[in-house]
Amino acid sequence: MKQLYTVPLKRSYDDNMSRCQVGPYNTERLLAFLNDLHQRLVPEQDQEGENMRTFVITWDNVAFHHSQAITTWFEVHPRLNVPDTNPAVPEPTSVQDLPNCEPTKESLYSLYELQGVLGRGSFGTVYKAIRKTDGRQFAIKRLCKWNNTRSIQIHIVAAEQEPGLVCCSGGALFVVSAGGCKIEAYNLQQEGCPLICRFSSMGSVLSIRHSAVGDYLVTIEEKNKATYLRAYTNWRYQAAEKTRVGVRLLGHLLRGSSFRGTPKEQMEIIEIPLFEPPLCMACCSITGDLLVGCAKSLVVFSLKRQTLSEQLSVLDFERVLILHIQGWSPSQVAFCAGYVALQTDLEILVVKLTPRQKSSQAADEHALLPEDIMTETSLDEDAEMTKDGLSPLHEQEDFFLFPKHQEMLGNDAQECGISLVLEWTGMEADSRGDMSVVYVLFRRFAPDFFQGCSVEETHLHSLQLRPMFSGKQEEASISKRGEPTCMFVFFSLPNTGYMYSLKNTVELMSTYQYPEKAHQAVLSDQFLYVITRNALQCFTVRCSAVAARVDDPYIDTTMKACPPITMEVCALRIQLFIGLKILCQDGNHIVLLTAADVDSKEDTERPARKNTSRKTSVCKATEPADSGHGWNLYVISSVSTLQLYREIVEYSKRYEQSLSHSCIHLLSEGHLLLRTALLSLHDCDSAERAQLQEAFQESCAHLGDCFSRFDKKDCHLALPYYKMSGLSVTDVIKRNMSMSGISNGYGKGFIFFLKHSIYEETMEELSKDVADKVLDIFSVAEPAQLPHVVSSPSMLNADPDSAMTHLKQLEDSGAPSITLSLCTASLALRKGDLNSYRQQMDRHAEMLQVYGFIEEPKLLLHGRGKAVLPTILAQHLRDTQEGLLVAAVVALHENSKIRLEEADLFFQELCKDGVEVDSSPQLLVDFWEALLVASSHESIIQELLFRLTSVYIDRITRRDHSGIRALKTAEDLSLLCGPTLEVSSILPLLEQLSESDNTGLSVHVLCATKLGQHERSIVRLLDRCPQAIISYANNELQNDKLSLWWQKLFPEVCDRIRKTGNDTVLLSALKETLVVASKELNPLEFLDLLPDDGTAHFFLPHLLECSQ
Repeated sequence: MKQLYTVPLKRSYDDNMSRCQVGPYNTERLLAFLNDLHQRLVPEQDQEGENMRTFVITWDNVAFHHSQAITTWFEVHPRLNVPDTNPAVPEPTSVQDLPNCEPTKESLYSLYELQGVLGRGSFGTVYKAIRKTDGRQFAIKRLCKWNNTRSIQIHIVAAEQEPGLVCCSGGALFVVSAGGCKIEAYNLQQEGCPLICRFSSMGSVLSIRHSAVGDYLVTIEEKNKATYLRAYTNWRYQAAEKTRVGVRLLGHLLRGSSFRGTPKEQMEIIEIPLFEPPLCMACCSITGDLLVGCAKSLVVFSLKRQTLSEQLSVLDFERVLILHIQGWSPSQVAFCAGYVALQTDLEILVVKLTPRQKSSQAADEHALLPEDIMTETSLDEDAEMTKDGLSPLHEQEDFFLFPKHQEMLGNDAQECGISLVLEWTGMEADSRGDMSVVYVLFRRFAPDFFQGCSVEETHLHSLQLRPMFSGKQEEASISKRGEPTCMFVFFSLPNTGYMYSLKNTVELMSTYQYPEKAHQAVLSDQFLYVITRNALQCFTVRCSAVAARVDDPYIDTTMKACPPITMEVCALRIQLFIGLKILCQDGNHIVLLTAADVDSKEDTERPARKNTSRKTSVCKATEPADSGHGWNLYVISSVSTLQLYREIVEYSKRYEQSLSHSCIHLLSEGHLLLRTALLSLHDCDSAERAQLQEAFQESCAHLGDCFSRFDKKDCHLALPYYKMSGLSVTDVIKRNMSMSGISNGYGKGFIFFLKHSIYEETMEELSKDVADKVLDIFSVAEPAQLPHVVSSPSMLNADPDSAMTHLKQLEDSGAPSITLSLCTASLALRKGDLNSYRQQMDRHAEMLQVYGFIEEPKLLLHGRGKAVLPTILAQHLRDTQEGLLVAAVVALHENSKIRLEEADLFFQELCKDGVEVDSSPQLLVDFWEALLVASSHESIIQELLFRLTSVYIDRITRRDHSGIRALKTAEDLSLLCGPTLEVSSILPLLEQLSESDNTGLSVHVLCATKLGQHERSIVRLLDRCPQAIISYANNELQNDKLSLWWQKLFPEVCDRIRKTGNDTVLLSALKETLVVASKELNPLEFLDLLPDDGTAHFFLPHLLECSQ
């Protein structure tokens, strides 16, 4: 046996023995260890089965060229049906036939010839290969795996007795002795995991859970063939010897002499009565509530703190809800934030308890147990188990009945056929009927022989609900029981694990294909930990990627990015242990219970892959009192996220030159690790938070570097990652300049980033050297973008001569355009070359030049928001072609290139040195008047009318028109007199306008008329300006207001003539009024209108006209 392992495994075996030994290894344990390796690596011929394979183990640090893979080589068994032209496949080799050398990076291509892909899995790709020395066929598996070698420390817990059960939570480790009646608690937060206390349980513990909220233990215990559910509170008081222990029933608080005076420090054991024996249980990690699974029901207990006195309060539970299940007994349950997950051997059901409106029927509100439950519970067990789709696998006389695979997500899950009926049992009567069950997920599996497990071995395990909070929600969730950002559920078959996201959209996130049969798995925010019989495996998860997209709406845009949820999961570590039994996790601590079963039948099983980390640092604590039993309890402490991230970055450098997917995959994994840590900022001090943020920005920069060199569809991700990195554009340009010499040019990702960054108004101004380099880059990569690049405000320091040279080359290449001419004219102005400027401007008509400005607005203005600055070209157009300037800005507004407020700032900045100091610049008024004619948006029209009205009233008030030269003629301005203006909106402006002159009077009369005050306007005009009354009446007294001629105007004129005498103006107005009345009235109506004191010869001609 010694010679057997010296060639391929001597180094791994020696390193494992020197670094992972636990106490003195006597001869018996050493032989057991070697026998275990022999059984797993060199199976006997009579053990060959349908899917058995012979594996060749190589070192952990072997990597292929241009590959992310750590390699595992195994020879193809004849029964794998590998396609081959030669049907004679050799029999499996023995260990002595394996290559007698340590493989190097060159050994793959020097010893083997790759011929094609046999298949792909979750963690790698299998290639068919021919060994060149003898032509034998091999399958070489390239694993998507990073072998972390320095990220863990292992401590050994010196338990007093052999552990039977283990659980950890809230920084504490609980070990139940194999006898089941002794519980030991250890502190995971301190070095060496010191003992906190020991205490005895009231029965043999079958299952144990700890809740960090409330710091209580809950157990399922057996005594005298009866099963009990008990909760242990204040257990930390047992650290002191001879501490009192109180036992009480659920809800029965002792208020007598026991609690008078000074409160006693004592542990309390709470008996929780149930109608059925408990099968399983779970604690909510957010509220501390308890869920207990029984054969026909689920019982929810709410955690409460009861105040007994001013100095004393105790924990207690209240049974608030019972969920009755028909014909479905859960083997495992999970409970968190209202989500309830149930598991049988081959089925998973996830529901959520949600509040709803009370039923309008009073009978339903007060019924504790619905009628259908009363009838269903009378059915016998056989009738329940025959429900369609719910029956277990009953063995018939000569066949088995297997359920089919089934997956139901969201609302479809309510069709699964599993009935859940609520029974409210809480003391709060107002809450009755307020809860409902929402089906979230249902999945059923059928036993799969191809997975390498028998029907008896194929069953689900490791059910777990995992909440995740955003950084903003974390503190609120602890104090106010807030809703988590995301909720995940994980469950596993022996060979495959499944993780679903439950909130918002229910979807399968990741599928984990284990390399060998898994016994248990535990999900954390950062990793998925899996134990097989002899290995601890660590895989990445995508929880933080989901949480980031829920929490930040700007993810997956040009602003921010995050690795996709669908990114292939990755194996980080496989650590060898002997006889793993139990796995649990708390924070950065992993607890493992191992036991060496020398005579176990499972020793004949052969794992699919074994990779041993040879650099794990082991801190040995005090040896167990009895190491001969072959068990050990390990506490594995992971290093900080920052160190793990740095190791991943260091490892990724192997592939950065080849630009393979491996480099991006590794950096994305590190990025997600940092995201997860940043989502839990409440656990970090300010210094660590700053370090995490700095590392996060660094990871964004690394990902930006990778995507910037890409020429594939994902190259656009360089833009958001660089933005998130905090690097300036100058820094990014310099980073890519240093990489361009290595990769022979610039990638599409970098060009994409540079193009979008230069187009943004917030980009910093580049130096002359960097700006000239940008021109050189675009002249080669995308020369058509040069006019837009030159117009960018960040390129103001670029050499005009160099820029004109590049534009000249673009024009000579056959790509002339209006924008190119305008850009060249702008550069000519910067150089002071007016002749070249005129030549370029004269090449196109003004209307075509407007289109050029629409294509590139930065030719006229730079900046956005409150910082809009005119360019040198805009300043020149202000002095020479202001009509073109106004038309161009109007076109920019109508094409959504500039907002109205930005246009105002543009003209105010452009005309800030003009003579119009206290009023709006005339060029801005010209823009408003032109936009009023061009715009079709009602809101814009009303805003412009108000602004123009204020300008006009201001000019009337000031009477000073010096320096004002409007672009519009009087005929154009007359368009403003239409009915569009809302007079009510300008009433405050009219208060400053006096009626003392005809101008002010005219404005007030016109506004009053638009408000419907025609009669008041008639009186006002007759009093102040009677000569204008007929003109006013001819324009305004029309249609429905025509009767005002004889009903209001005629009586008013007659009254004033009587008072003033023969006033020629009033007499003329009276004659015009009689003309209109004679045409519109019949003779009798006209005759009634005439005054009694009137002169006959004055009215007679009008009466005759009316009669005709």
